[in-house]
Amino acid sequence: MDRIVVALLWFSALSSGVMAGIYFTFSVFVTRALDVLDGGSGIAAMQSINRVILRSAFMPLFIGSSLACAALVVIGLLRWSQPGAWQMAAGGAIYVLGMLVVTMAANVPLNEALDRADPNGAGAMAAWGHFYQPWMAWNHVRTVACTLSMGLLVWSIAEQAP
Repeated sequence: MDRIVVALLWFSALSSGVMAGIYFTFSVFVTRALDVLDGGSGIAAMQSINRVILRSAFMPLFIGSSLACAALVVIGLLRWSQPGAWQMAAGGAIYVLGMLVVTMAANVPLNEALDRADPNGAGAMAAWGHFYQPWMAWNHVRTVACTLSMGLLVWSIAEQAP
């Protein structure tokens, strides 16, 4: 069982770091670059990104890391008195809430609304205006959550080292 927990911790720590990097990239320059494009070009590009990402290696990582972190919450709570347990539970919970729940409750609905917009239509700029600021704010939350999660999971690994 301990080898499984260690494997879950390593996978979760590494995958939360990868996800933090992905979200950081969007927060720092990808979405901002789309915002300065002329007309509906930014909308068309974001629509394409949102379609491609569903058929990429991102999705297995998104799902697998969410399941692994949810399992670590339970394991951490069950092992609460052991070294690294609270960091394991907190790291998993922050990831599930700050990445998975935020993505499903905030970013995905914003993506779906943007997907219905016609990049060349009269309402394109209004659609982008409704999308950009809230999507960026929630993406910043995901970036911070994934980074905190990674740090706590690495701390948990360190606490359990002999």
